[in-house]
Amino acid sequence: MTAPLRPIDEEDLERIHSIVTTHRWSGLGGAHVLLTGGTGFVGKWLLSAIVDADRRQALNCRVSVLTRDPAAFALAAPHLARAHNVQLLAGDVRDFDGNGQTFSHVVHAATDVVAQASPLDTFDTCLTGTRRVLDTALASRANVLLLSSGAVYGRQPPSLDALSESYTGAPDTLKPASAYGEGKRAAEWLGSAYAGEHGLRVMSARCFAFVGPYLPLDKHFAIGNFLRDAMSGNPIVIQGDGTPYRSYLHAADLAAWLWCILLSGRTQTAYNVGGDEAVSIAQLAHRVVKALGSSSEIRILKAPVVGAAAERYVPDVNLVRSEFELPAPLALDVAVQRTSRWHQTVNAP
Repeated sequence: MTAPLRPIDEEDLERIHSIVTTHRWSGLGGAHVLLTGGTGFVGKWLLSAIVDADRRQALNCRVSVLTRDPAAFALAAPHLARAHNVQLLAGDVRDFDGNGQTFSHVVHAATDVVAQASPLDTFDTCLTGTRRVLDTALASRANVLLLSSGAVYGRQPPSLDALSESYTGAPDTLKPASAYGEGKRAAEWLGSAYAGEHGLRVMSARCFAFVGPYLPLDKHFAIGNFLRDAMSGNPIVIQGDGTPYRSYLHAADLAAWLWCILLSGRTQTAYNVGGDEAVSIAQLAHRVVKALGSSSEIRILKAPVVGAAAERYVPDVNLVRSEFELPAPLALDVAVQRTSRWHQTVNAP
């Protein structure tokens, strides 16, 4: 049996709390928050943050977490599932009816890009799930944060160093693989339409790439794979040519930024959420090895195509940082080291 996950380190919780600030946290005093997707990577960070804030600030805030398998989550993360202010609700986001409860805030973080079985299922979860969540929020006149994705922009043009919220590119509608990006575009539109027609306060957070505790090391996330191999001393194998550029935000900053958006963001507004330092996949592998003092060899299986522009997936985060007066995010090397320390203690007694 897999050991239960360890709580987030105190230094990460302290960082979240200090960024959101006492003034913003006070907006959740006496609140009842509905959190969908609360058992995923982002959801566990959001849940950890609000449980910690309730402890520090005596907010008297309740959180209802929608999950398809409450028992599995209780076994995997008992420190969250059994927290004093957390209630697990069994159900699927596509047919959840709210159980007759009233909510003051809704955070829609469901639709795991890793877990979906098919493009049609992915798109349906985005579309039908978001509509169901928005109807639930409307019944309570709740404030809503929709977790969207940088995938809504489609392929980043080589001429753009970073994608700003004003960029109006889009995924290729003729490719089934665009299901996630198109689904998130539709979800954002629904949120804006509900805000416009019903007066709901609805914000969207376009999430990019992240690193931190709870990030799976055995999925399709490059930084997670690199951490796994560097910690064990195994070779880091890059299947491509290593030229694509990404940026990474530590999950403590991610959680803090998301709570700030929900509590103080402008309705019908989308905010990019991600790191601001662009690194190529090859550079990332070397940074991970150096930051951890690892002996892992780095192997790049393909040679770069001469004259080809490197692919980029990098956000411009000036809007979110300036609007909420956010401090500089944790440096990449520090984020890697913190993540490694947490994973190394996961199975410790």
